[in-house]
Amino acid sequence: MSTAFTGEAGAENAPAFRLLWVALGAAIIAYHLALVFSGLVPNLVSRPIHMALALPWVLILAAKTFAGRVSGLVLTLAAGAACAWIALDEAAIGDQYGYLEGDWQLVAALVLLGTVLEMARRAVGWPLPLVAALALAYAVWGHLVPGEFGHPGLPLDSLFGTLVLAEGGLWGSLTGVSVSIVAIFVIFGAVLNAGEAGQGFMNVASAAAGRLRGGGAKVSVLSSALFGSISGSASANVASTGAITLPAMKKLGYPAPLAGAVEAVASSGGQIMPPLMGAGAFVMVELTGTPYEGIMAAALVPALLYFLTVWIGIDAFARRYDLRGLAAEDRPARRDVAVTSAFFLIPFGVLMWGMFGPGYTPQYAACLAILAGAILLLTGGDLRFDARRTWERVVAVCLASGRQVAGIASIILCASIVIGVLGMTGLGVKITSLILAGSGGALWPALLLTALACLVLGMEVPTTAAYVICVAVAGPALRELGVPDLTSHLFVFWYALLSTITPPVCGAVFIAAGMAGANWLTVAMRAMALGVGLYIIPLAMIANPDLIRLAEAPGGAAFAGLRVALGLGLISFGIIAPGPAWRRALFTAAGAAVIFLLPRVI
Repeated sequence: MSTAFTGEAGAENAPAFRLLWVALGAAIIAYHLALVFSGLVPNLVSRPIHMALALPWVLILAAKTFAGRVSGLVLTLAAGAACAWIALDEAAIGDQYGYLEGDWQLVAALVLLGTVLEMARRAVGWPLPLVAALALAYAVWGHLVPGEFGHPGLPLDSLFGTLVLAEGGLWGSLTGVSVSIVAIFVIFGAVLNAGEAGQGFMNVASAAAGRLRGGGAKVSVLSSALFGSISGSASANVASTGAITLPAMKKLGYPAPLAGAVEAVASSGGQIMPPLMGAGAFVMVELTGTPYEGIMAAALVPALLYFLTVWIGIDAFARRYDLRGLAAEDRPARRDVAVTSAFFLIPFGVLMWGMFGPGYTPQYAACLAILAGAILLLTGGDLRFDARRTWERVVAVCLASGRQVAGIASIILCASIVIGVLGMTGLGVKITSLILAGSGGALWPALLLTALACLVLGMEVPTTAAYVICVAVAGPALRELGVPDLTSHLFVFWYALLSTITPPVCGAVFIAAGMAGANWLTVAMRAMALGVGLYIIPLAMIANPDLIRLAEAPGGAAFAGLRVALGLGLISFGIIAPGPAWRRALFTAAGAAVIFLLPRVI
């Protein structure tokens, strides 16, 4: 019994159970691809099935103890039955208009909500489900809260019915994004990662930047920018590209804290780098109504500025420590670069062609790219077919897809509870009013309050969930102060990433420091210096509105980008480069003036 429900390592020791999980992973892949190719499926069918498919991965496979596996099995069966009931009885449930009928429906609702909280707890820890649980408690007992932060009270049949039988909670638009778009791109990333694409990223980066001063670190920046866009996770990016780049940097004489900082900062930027940007871009599409192509265009210049700033910082550190590039024998041969780069260029080419050629939806274009990537799994850098290698890659795709789709579903479902409660109780409007009052109705204090909220929430909640919750409460306040909708979303999304490199939590820093064998606080200080763009660029978007208007005004976006690039370069050089304190302070002040004062003069 205990072997049956172990994680990946246990599955490898029990081939029959490993095959079961591979089959479940294949079912997740087939289901989400079928949704894209088959046309419209009712939301109260597709979304509960999405949750049901995610349940065993989070509650059983990821369980670390026998008790956890048993309780996970019980919850999987109970919540799976509730999901099946909603999907099978969708027409009749739609006629209830979000009201529960009978005690057994209340039990089913409580089972679903409790299971979602437990899924999130097992997937990402206590903070996110605790926030959701507090939101539920407020919805139930908020009428007892005195003053303006109370609410008139909600009938339980209406409250829980809206959360689980209508599209105002678990099955809302956020879950729809997880079902129809995020899952597809997660599968796309799993297909690329199972083949030679990762090695292709590394080879291209090494060939492009390896010979430059500080080449080992610049390879990390390029490879992390490429890989991070499809992984959507700073931690996953550090663990994957860092396994190659960190030893290479240390071999070239990089101080361990600097090597760790480079990897943490470069990996954190993957989530803001188009075309994929992890899950955030697709959630932003739903929340703003902006087409996916518009999100990509708006995010491109700021993302390039971020990596340019990191590049400049690395060059400044390279001058300080006299860091050389990769030796010729350590750089990949041209043939290897050409062959392995095809393993990501072809799928990415199909994706871009699908979206900008025939004009397919992003998810349909991604399905075509998945098929192209799947064909490439048949061969490798040696251009030979190996049946055993291909089967191992198929297994890797199925297992990775199952885990990652389920993990993101757990986060999105839990965040949907919070968003549902904010809407039903009016709490979001009240928090917005509090932000406006605390800022005195002034824009820049409101921006700083929002940034602080994003940092605090992002310390304990995954980036996507932190972004969704923060933008729900702070977005309206920023809009009232004149910030365009897309700008406010990008602002919040960027600041939701702050906690990846900012103490005291800084998850990407902890992983990079452990892999580099360095003190985490020293790594964090270096990472904050290298990643200074993460703190400044969101504010620069407000001061330089053309920065995100690449699609509408490419000339203005380019000019604003050059101006901000100059300012960021001066700031980065002032913070990192050796020299007297007065000169460094002068560079930093000049950079801030170029970014924030010059636009008012021009």
